Amino acid sequence: MAKILIVEARFYDHLNDMLLDGARAAIEEAEHKHETITVPGALEIPAAVALAADSGAYDAFVALGVVIRGETYHFEIVAGESARGLMALSMDGLPIGNGILTTEDEAQAIVRADRAQLDKGGAAAKAALAMLALKSRFG
Repeated sequence: MAKILIVEARFYDHLNDMLLDGARAAIEEAEHKHETITVPGALEIPAAVALAADSGAYDAFVALGVVIRGETYHFEIVAGESARGLMALSMDGLPIGNGILTTEDEAQAIVRADRAQLDKGGAAAKAALAMLALKSRFG
């Protein structure tokens, strides 16, 4: 049984609740344990994953958050840099599922977050578990 850390950037509570619901359900369905921590924003997720990985307490990680395009360039920075940070950690061998939604508007985010629709929280958890299985396979 693996221990999975869900790291969420809770900016849109109702959307994060949907993402968390999907991620937790997928992890529990696979009969693994999970814990959730909250960070201020999507940019802080990779740093939190790195800090938690150094502790050795977790086997895999799920990153959850929602970034909705606004009127400034900030969207591109947050979306790109959070993804880049998670990819760098993945390339270092950490099993991570990236469930940070980057959407044009709230309606798109709802479709992606809702378990009854695209269930991107569940998909991110399943991706983390798949990468954990690969890590175990290749040692």
